[in-house]
Amino acid sequence: MKEKYNMGKKLAVGIDIGGTNSKFGVVDRDGNILAQSRIKTQQFSEYHSFIEVLKKEIEKVHPLNEVIGIGVGAPNANYYKGTIVNPPNLPWKGVSKFAEEVEKVFGLKCVLTNDANAAALGEMVYGKAKNMKDFVVLTVGTGLGSGIVINGDLVYGKHGFAGELGHTLVNANGRHCACGKRGCLETYVSATGIRRTVYKLLADYTDPSMLRSISFDDLSTRTITEAAAKGDKIAIEAFKYTGRVLGMKLSDFIVHTDPEAIFLLGGLSKAGDYIFTPAQENMEHYLMPLFRDKKIKLQPSGLKDDDAPILGASSLVWKYIDK
Repeated sequence: MKEKYNMGKKLAVGIDIGGTNSKFGVVDRDGNILAQSRIKTQQFSEYHSFIEVLKKEIEKVHPLNEVIGIGVGAPNANYYKGTIVNPPNLPWKGVSKFAEEVEKVFGLKCVLTNDANAAALGEMVYGKAKNMKDFVVLTVGTGLGSGIVINGDLVYGKHGFAGELGHTLVNANGRHCACGKRGCLETYVSATGIRRTVYKLLADYTDPSMLRSISFDDLSTRTITEAAAKGDKIAIEAFKYTGRVLGMKLSDFIVHTDPEAIFLLGGLSKAGDYIFTPAQENMEHYLMPLFRDKKIKLQPSGLKDDDAPILGASSLVWKYIDK
């Protein structure tokens, strides 16, 4: 039976489920976040109680009577089945029938996809990709996620997991990854990846560095960026190495998808030219000659980091209804 929607309702809820915090907000169709908050993800040992508390917390900041649907971005989410499958950083193991439970608790349609796909939709609806039909979004935070849009539609693939570019191969004998493989892109290009690079450089070189006195757990992308701005050789070399790896892989992604632009979103993108310049240079250097005159743009997202996950998740609702 075809679902019917009360189009007089002009609001959507966007939920971004993270390993530490889950952010949520009530958003209108123009991308204005009317209310938002967050809850701690790790305090819920199973997803049923998480969803029940989430509903109560959303109702505290905004009534749900004008909400038409709920969009959710989550790691290892399957768009087709509405499930979250063995997420490495969430407390719920196995297969969670997340969308089904949300619809039961809220009484509203729920659309679920992985967090990077949600970010790509957000970029298309509210960001710099408004007039684009072919582009890629990389979310470069603790890990590296990606959303691929071709001809105006997200690429989900046969099983709903297409576009895991963070787990494409850089080095078969390289760094161990949480996914169980070795040498994945996200072990080199991510907040965690650049920290690992800094520590390797500190071990390989004797140059003085302000980063030597910082523990691995306390080291952050912001700290590395600040050190680079002060001329710290280790920090600068870490960004050059990270940008080189990213640029080489971007040259592959371009051949696969032929995008108009590639957007970076997340903590590592805040490093500005320290990451964008080497990434762009290496992307162009390793690019197949056929694509070199296409002037494919590598640029920061048009969404604010704090708002992007909520906007991306909420845009799932509008995209679903429009289709």
